Amino acid sequence: MAIRTYGPNAVDWEERVDLDRLRRERLSRLKDALERSELAAILAFDFSNIRYMTATHIGTWAVDKLIRFALLVRGGEPIVWDFGSAAKHHQLYNPWLDGTQRARAGISTLRGAFHPEAGIAADVARKVAAEMHDHGVADGPLGVDVVEMPILSALRTEGIDVVDGQQLFLEARRIKTPDEIALLTQACSMVDAAYEELYDFLRPGVRENETVGLVSKVLYGLGSEYVEGVNAISGERCSPHPHVYSDRIIRPGDPAFFDILHSHLGYRTCYYRCFAVGSASPAMRDAYVRCREYMDQAIALVKPGATTADIVSVWPRAEEFGFPDEMAAFALQYGHGVGLSIWEKPIFSRLVSLDHPETLEVGMVFALETYWPAGDGYSAARIEEEVVVTPTGCEVITKFPAEELLVAGRKYWTAGGALSTLRESQSHLNTANGDGQ
Repeated sequence: MAIRTYGPNAVDWEERVDLDRLRRERLSRLKDALERSELAAILAFDFSNIRYMTATHIGTWAVDKLIRFALLVRGGEPIVWDFGSAAKHHQLYNPWLDGTQRARAGISTLRGAFHPEAGIAADVARKVAAEMHDHGVADGPLGVDVVEMPILSALRTEGIDVVDGQQLFLEARRIKTPDEIALLTQACSMVDAAYEELYDFLRPGVRENETVGLVSKVLYGLGSEYVEGVNAISGERCSPHPHVYSDRIIRPGDPAFFDILHSHLGYRTCYYRCFAVGSASPAMRDAYVRCREYMDQAIALVKPGATTADIVSVWPRAEEFGFPDEMAAFALQYGHGVGLSIWEKPIFSRLVSLDHPETLEVGMVFALETYWPAGDGYSAARIEEEVVVTPTGCEVITKFPAEELLVAGRKYWTAGGALSTLRESQSHLNTANGDGQ
């Protein structure tokens, strides 16, 4: 499998991402999963599932509001009920939804903000039940991904048997199409660029929140749809890992690691890199070497037919790095599928994978994360790589250098007495060796 990094623009002189094919293949996989199941229909409130089913998007402001919903009935085509004028926009600009036939006005309960007696939940249930009756499948189970209690109650009042539908969605999304892989790779290339800017910017005196602002600016400048988060951790905050940035001022000798999560045409990244700032202590260097070894051992095992149990078996037990059990250490030695959301199938964790292994298949895309606390009691190393499973193994699509610990913001005196950055010195060295111009 050759994974190419295309430019994000459409051109007539090169075959790149085919968005029509992307829409068709995603829906085809979802229909196939529905046909293989015992469900009569699936109902989505989760934005990622709605996008996978209907190829619609109304912005990231609404992702936590559960205001829109979409239905796919066995043997039918998807219908989306959307927020206000968004439905009209779909009718005009989304021809794959056949105008008013399958893009309709509708709204859910605004997470309870509507008055309970306004009848909104009952209206949602009636709309869904009517479609199931029209297709002759109202007696079968309806799979729902996430649902609010008033909606669940209203569906049951309509006589609908509501069951878990999230597994069906995740099963359909588990193997990525070539276009999905291309978009995930493009998303990583944007983070490569953000890390390049961050490495140049990172130095003593910079605050964690400033690095978040810089990364967000770079990504939005490159066309990111949504910067979901930048997990910026430094100094003594590295161990234990709080998973949220602060306004801490970075000091000389600090460890610092970052997780950059953003969306490119819906497709996410989850991409850690780790640095030392100004200088790297022996304890920090040792921790990084250990962290990298666990990553390399895991990547070496990734191939079709291997299992999540095979991967996690080379990672340390929680007790080996200071935690009482796997629940307490969850997500430090970890892996997860990446697609329209950042945590999809398969999951890699000693908490579950040894007893419930999942088999790796060609076309899976997932992130592997490793962590190791340093012996000084506060430093720690964190690395993450995203990989695509290929017929012969895997390909890493996160390209910013991570083979060795990089020291950012390091300055020193050159032989000539001038203050210079490490990068400037390397440029001079390359020129002296005939590698530069």
